[in-house]
Amino acid sequence: MNPADVASEALAAPTGDISLIGLFLQAHIIVKVVMLGLLFASIWCWAIIIDKQLLITRTRRQMNMFEEAFWSGQSLEELYRSLSGRANAGLGALFVAAMREWKRSHEGQRPALASLTQRIDRVMNVSIAREMERLERRLLVLATVGSAGPFIGLFGTVWGIMTSFQAIAASKNTNLAVVAPGIAEALFATALGLVAAIPAVIAYNKLSAEVGELGGRMEGFADEFAAILSRQIDERM
Repeated sequence: MNPADVASEALAAPTGDISLIGLFLQAHIIVKVVMLGLLFASIWCWAIIIDKQLLITRTRRQMNMFEEAFWSGQSLEELYRSLSGRANAGLGALFVAAMREWKRSHEGQRPALASLTQRIDRVMNVSIAREMERLERRLLVLATVGSAGPFIGLFGTVWGIMTSFQAIAASKNTNLAVVAPGIAEALFATALGLVAAIPAVIAYNKLSAEVGELGGRMEGFADEFAAILSRQIDERM
């Protein structure tokens, strides 16, 4: 074939809109569903990331304030009275739960001190589990999007390429101007999958590390506070 004829055919061939909106509008319905799903997943992930980062920052600040009050020399009774009337998170929740069990065990004419240490340990373990569940809630969404997002985008790409090849076979025209829009449309799905997955993976690793650090602080405080209460129990028995 004459190169001049090929060039003239390429110039005469209709060119599709290769803008992002144009690629979406020209895509097959299956590819459109994939793109919309990935876009929704990306927005959902960013909402979770912002919410979790604010929650972790707020919890860390509350824990720092509680530690300052706890080690300031203030009596446990005064600290308990100041915290028991409001919602607490982190170390404050552990402290209030342990002190509530402590006070219940001292009620009545026969204080139940024999197994108080074990009960306080159980109460604080339950409080730690609740706090960790609150901090870790919806982090699994980030892990799921981070692992599945690229494959969902790849599915859209494969489907788009199949559709493009079918259109090429039907038109019997292999000009780049005809092939390029379909390939670009298909690759757009993979790009959206990566856009959703990369921030989700990075945020999941970062937030998981911060949640683990807060969990370690709560477990350390629980052990230390249990030792303090155990000494007081031994002094009273």
